[in-house]
Amino acid sequence: MKKYYQFIGLAIIMVFSFYYTEQISLIVLNKNPLMITINEEANNYNITSVNALIEGDYIMPGINGLEVNARESFYKMQEIDVFNKYFLVFNQVKPNISLEDNKNKIIKMGNKNLNKVSFILEKENDLSNYLKNNNIKASLLVDIDSYKKDSYFEVINNEVNGFKALENNLNLNKNNKHICVLNNGNKDICLKNKNYLIEPTIILNANNFIDIKNKIDKGSIILIKENVSLTYLKMLIKEINYKGLDIVYLSEIISEKNDSY
Repeated sequence: MKKYYQFIGLAIIMVFSFYYTEQISLIVLNKNPLMITINEEANNYNITSVNALIEGDYIMPGINGLEVNARESFYKMQEIDVFNKYFLVFNQVKPNISLEDNKNKIIKMGNKNLNKVSFILEKENDLSNYLKNNNIKASLLVDIDSYKKDSYFEVINNEVNGFKALENNLNLNKNNKHICVLNNGNKDICLKNKNYLIEPTIILNANNFIDIKNKIDKGSIILIKENVSLTYLKMLIKEINYKGLDIVYLSEIISEKNDSY
């Protein structure tokens, strides 16, 4: 028993020793001229987060803030020993109202402050081949039978009865983006699994391109039906390029990560 208490005492001493060593190191570090400059300049580079916008059952993702990590920035600048904003390291700061805390809400579009749109494909066909051959990103709805772990596209679980089995496969192959594009029967199981719920902003079908053309905007999530002609797809891409928008994966357009620095 005596040895036990000795061991506990030694452990406590070691913990406090590490703590005080860390505190002394921090005091010394904060007195370094370079560190002082970083702390003084930090507020000039910090970026405020943007809250997600909730309207009824729907949500538009927010954007994380950025906060200078003074210590990591110091270590990156230590070799040159002079302040350089290009060596700043930032921490992501979650908005007060965040998509991450409201996964029961439905995402109908990405953040309108970002020049991004996203494609969702119903299945692989001539359209998907064209996108793949031209290095254009898209997300693909898959079921148990159509899922391929090495797909060029970002795969989205579109199963209902076999939802859990496909989720397990996606997890095993590190393909799971935890996204559901809502269909007639998957909302309850998607909520249960805390997946992001998506309802497309725009649905492009075989004969409505003229109707939806002017609706394409920042944040648009575009479901491309399998019966759409390749000509319409090319016209869609041309319109998006004309508007200066980037085509990204579904997971990117709903992400609140701040990539502005």
